[in-house]
Amino acid sequence: MLIILLLLPALPAFGESFKESPLQVWKVEEQRWTNEEELNFAGWVEENIAEDFFIRHKIPVDCADVPYAIRWIYARIAGLPAGATTKNDKLIGHWSTDWNHLSTHAEWHKDLRFRKALLHMLSETTTRTLPLDTYPIRIDQESVAPGTMFFVTESHSGVIGHVILDGSSGHPLQTWEATSPAKIQKLSGRDFMTPRPESTVYSGLVKFRWPIFKNGKWEYLPVAEHPFYSLEQYASDFYEGYADFVEAVAKRMDPADYDPWEKMERVLNTTTRYLMDRVPVVEAGYRRCRRGGCREESPLWEIHSTPGRDGRIVLLMDHLRRIIESNHLDLERVRETMEAISIPIQKGQSVTFHHLFQNHLWLSPHPRDSIEARWGLRKCEMIFSQVRTTQSAISFIEKNYRRKDPKYADFATRQQQEILRRLNEEWVRSDCKEPAPPSPKGKMGR
Repeated sequence: MLIILLLLPALPAFGESFKESPLQVWKVEEQRWTNEEELNFAGWVEENIAEDFFIRHKIPVDCADVPYAIRWIYARIAGLPAGATTKNDKLIGHWSTDWNHLSTHAEWHKDLRFRKALLHMLSETTTRTLPLDTYPIRIDQESVAPGTMFFVTESHSGVIGHVILDGSSGHPLQTWEATSPAKIQKLSGRDFMTPRPESTVYSGLVKFRWPIFKNGKWEYLPVAEHPFYSLEQYASDFYEGYADFVEAVAKRMDPADYDPWEKMERVLNTTTRYLMDRVPVVEAGYRRCRRGGCREESPLWEIHSTPGRDGRIVLLMDHLRRIIESNHLDLERVRETMEAISIPIQKGQSVTFHHLFQNHLWLSPHPRDSIEARWGLRKCEMIFSQVRTTQSAISFIEKNYRRKDPKYADFATRQQQEILRRLNEEWVRSDCKEPAPPSPKGKMGR
């Protein structure tokens, strides 16, 4: 009897045995999601997802597409189940056979069947389908890992790219996000920032549900049976003692109290690394685009521009300033420390960290601009240019999203208005002589 049992094939976890179709998108055999596989997924996200990931693989995405695409791509690589609920409430996944006429390939990015299924899935999912495919989690270092996602009800979503627990970043959770509409674009790396989650749809920090094979079909494991499931982020006491949800999450992830000067140095070192990484990107963009050919929103502009990278630098600089001011650090000592750090922006020319600390708001993201403009050495010119760009962004948001997605329009407009406010303050403070930039405006929903 024991011999017979040993010879029996192992049943898949959370389900029953079945025969896979050769026509489906990819095969999973007996592979299933487990805690260990979630850890493997987290490691893959941290190692492989970068700002140019979707550009390299020529996959158009918007904000909701990012978590779905990353999950499906990893599942395809690892031979794990993956599903998604469409706008018509249909559960599709690796088992679907609608693309059986297309060829497959061992490498996911060369697999025509998978790529077609992936693009179809992305076109059929939105932030409104995310609540059907995810479950809320407890907020701790075990649960929240790279690959964990967040979403704001019917408006925005992103993926945790890195978890930093040494005080060297503005927030322990660093996210990858994209913008609407869907296009082949760079991801923006940001500090975790989201409003208080809503318990009605279980928004906030969530993970994807595990598909299981049961009663002859694929379905999801019940929400409450997932290992990281928790409703704690919706409880009122989750926020007690904290300014908001973002701070509450930060303290649960990294409760350590750092020496103020040590924390300042760690954030400064992180920011310096981002600045040094920006140098070759700016140089390459200038060489390729200085004579034209990099029209804004063109593929070349998307490759060589740096709005997402610059946005991360702005956030780090702001965080650095808050550390210095809130802890009343010795300003002269801070200045000396910053002046000692030199950033070589091109052959024979450098700027100090202190210069960039004072001028980070007008680093130009445009690859066709001069090296000097890219590094904030043409102050008033760049302020005026950024004001016009921001006003154009607000107009675009109002025109394209005010009616069809007012919540997203409000969210995006608020971000742009905050940028305008800061730019106008600096315009006045810098005694710029060009025509005064317009004041922040924008139609907000009620």
